[in-house]
Amino acid sequence: RTSQPVLQIFRGLLLAAEICVMIVAFTILGLVESHAVFTCYPLLVAALSGPVLGESVGWRRWAAIGIGFIGVLIILQPGMSVFDPAAVIPLVAAAMFAVYGLLTRYVGRKDKTATSFFWTGVTGSVAMTATGLWYWEPMIASDWLIMGCLCITGVTGHWLLIRCYEVAEASAVQPFAYLQLVFAAIIGISAFGETVRPNVAIGAALIVAAGLFTFWRERQKGRAR
Repeated sequence: RTSQPVLQIFRGLLLAAEICVMIVAFTILGLVESHAVFTCYPLLVAALSGPVLGESVGWRRWAAIGIGFIGVLIILQPGMSVFDPAAVIPLVAAAMFAVYGLLTRYVGRKDKTATSFFWTGVTGSVAMTATGLWYWEPMIASDWLIMGCLCITGVTGHWLLIRCYEVAEASAVQPFAYLQLVFAAIIGISAFGETVRPNVAIGAALIVAAGLFTFWRERQKGRAR
């Protein structure tokens, strides 16, 4: 039982929509470049944790967020007119996932991990079933195996994420999310033959550096207390 069902339902819908947007990014940009842009979401969490959660965000953290944004611009490679529309897709997904993370932290102040996990799964399942039934295609045996692995890793990952937000500040745990860029690069290069363009590597490095600086500042503040 939850005392905030509206927020819980919205979280589930937001996560389901974010996954769909990110899958579109994977099909258009590939695994590595999509994750390189998506990696900015911890900085978005840090930026929004003040107004949404009331957590302290000092000028040094804002500077790190600014540097991370520069990294995003380097990856997107804006021209004289507009951004590449395809590169904005994972950026939208990052913003959606950042809001989802903040809401998870917010509802975690009153609801247990199991409660938030239940609402996320049920809401997402209902929404995606209602949508996916119209686009169903039969799967071969190997696809069922891959889908099973995806379900197991997805369920485990989201339960751990919800539990993490329940016991720690949202802005403090985000730097660990940068490890997903390392894993995505390894899988993308080894399994799908993708390459890493120089601007993607430089931009991603700036984003990760900014996030790690934010983590270091959290540690310093913790010791000062």
